[in-house]
Amino acid sequence: MSDVTHLLAKWRDGDARAFDELVPLVYAQLRQLADHYLQMERDGHTLQPTALVHEAYLRLAGQNEAGFNNRVHFYGAAATVMRRILVDHARRRLAAKRGSGQTLAELDEGLAAGLDPQVDFIALDEALTRLASHSPGPARVVELRYFGGLTVDETATSLGVAPITVKRHWAFARVWLHRELTATG
Repeated sequence: MSDVTHLLAKWRDGDARAFDELVPLVYAQLRQLADHYLQMERDGHTLQPTALVHEAYLRLAGQNEAGFNNRVHFYGAAATVMRRILVDHARRRLAAKRGSGQTLAELDEGLAAGLDPQVDFIALDEALTRLASHSPGPARVVELRYFGGLTVDETATSLGVAPITVKRHWAFARVWLHRELTATG
């Protein structure tokens, strides 16, 4: 059992100090996730990686009742939280400009599958939400692989499925998202 998994178990069991010990162990990985996300954003984005990590930390600290099972589960949750923070930030920005701007993100080439490398982050989130409504497995794979930066094997472990299932869901989601995002412009 890794140190992170051990500390998550202690935290889940009510040891508040375990979370304080956990933060230094996961901070660098969370910072890498934040850097990855913000590289996809437009130039001059007002949210900085440190602020994104700290906001995610605050939200994750309030999720102890979720009971993270292991390191992969924790990072998957962190990826989801960061995605929500960025989407909320984009929506606030668009609301402030009354819809006159677009918040763009660059999609990983593996996910893009021929899409224009710039994609509206809100449109991507909405497409993922639609995908999750009828195909939750592929949507969760995209969250963990693209947003969480997990490998096929880590994603399979997190979801409790075989790596071939993750690959199949990933291929389906790429095609589905390509269709959805190109259909909506």
